[in-house]
Amino acid sequence: MKEARAEGLRWLRQAENDLEYAEIGQLGKRVVFGHSLVQLAAELTLSGDLRDDLALLDQYYIPTRYPNGLPGAVPFEVYTRRQADHAVEVCRGVIRLARGALEVSSPPP
Repeated sequence: MKEARAEGLRWLRQAENDLEYAEIGQLGKRVVFGHSLVQLAAELTLSGDLRDDLALLDQYYIPTRYPNGLPGAVPFEVYTRRQADHAVEVCRGVIRLARGALEVSSPPP
């Protein structure tokens, strides 16, 4: 029974997201397609440091995931543990800010 509830919650979250998307579309808001965090946050007032952090994560999006993202190199051989650790810390900070802005205290189920 617990699995059925979890599956129901997944469908509910998607339905809520679909509704939110439809409502935004009716308000004439510009919908951003893609994965650029800087572009997704373009309408927000960001501190310079936060914008820089988002830009850093944008720079890692393609080259770290695909072998053809770095011509002549392989991502896992180029990026360092230090860079990965820093990117993870940046992600944690961005998520903390988003959770605070959305007044969310704990991760969703």
